[in-house]
Amino acid sequence: MLRYSPHMARSRQRRHLRDRSIESELKFRVSGARDHKKLRATLRQRGAHFEGRYREENYRFNGPGKATRNTTLRLRVLDGGPRGVITAKGPARFEGRVKIREETEVAVSDAHATLDLLLQLGFQVAWSYPKRRTQWLLDGVAVTLDVLEFGWFVELEGPVGVLPEMARSFGLDPDRGLRESYSVLARQHLAAKKRKAAKKQAAPETAA
Repeated sequence: MLRYSPHMARSRQRRHLRDRSIESELKFRVSGARDHKKLRATLRQRGAHFEGRYREENYRFNGPGKATRNTTLRLRVLDGGPRGVITAKGPARFEGRVKIREETEVAVSDAHATLDLLLQLGFQVAWSYPKRRTQWLLDGVAVTLDVLEFGWFVELEGPVGVLPEMARSFGLDPDRGLRESYSVLARQHLAAKKRKAAKKQAAPETAA
């Protein structure tokens, strides 16, 4: 049996919090599968390292209280589980169209148990959305090709100073980078679907 001791308490007090990282990204919407195909060909030609391909189910949380007022909390379930990643991100700032945020990211071995734990702690799933992601690494920059229900995207993540030039090298205009996160775009997409469904449901009644 593990017994409590004052030494254990002192050891815990000396433990430093996990360092938070700074995420810098530049995201673009592209036309579709043809653009992704061209980008994959370019990445291969330039010797990019293929990191992997996987599916995500993303859960965006609210609450409890003011816990998520200035922090975005998201759980990603990878390839149906059990592996996942939980991420907390602070408010965004921008240099041009490059989004910069403080981020803490932790891999979890059982994403479904983590989801249950968060719900028990009072967090609520505000909305969820699927994503298919293919990831490459080129000159220290993570290049991801993402497919969501509401579009095809390219995301560059790496040092702030190199992202605009790398975007240009792919034929992408840094000034046209998206400011919105996938979570925000997903929420807008879901809201539009609800409005469309409500309008369609009301149409027969109006005709009658």
